Amino acid sequence: MELDEIGALIKEARKNKGLTQEAAGKHLGMSRATVSGIETGKIAEVGLRKTMMLCALVGLELNVSPRRKYPTLQELRKENYAKKRD
Repeated sequence: MELDEIGALIKEARKNKGLTQEAAGKHLGMSRATVSGIETGKIAEVGLRKTMMLCALVGLELNVSPRRKYPTLQELRKENYAKKRD
């Protein structure tokens, strides 16, 4: 999973909780710009701890697992959807 995909999941969960970027950042002691950068995957250097804190705030958890040899069904569907949009 890429950083922008993780960020999109965080953004969706944050919005579902009714939190603004500013409110989430304030609660965690980070700037709105940092929250935005995590959500867009465009922040140059983001600490794992900050990402984990933001995930916990919005009800997500960050997991690490061995890289799979074959794509999951969800990944294949996403790839197929992207091809249809092009």
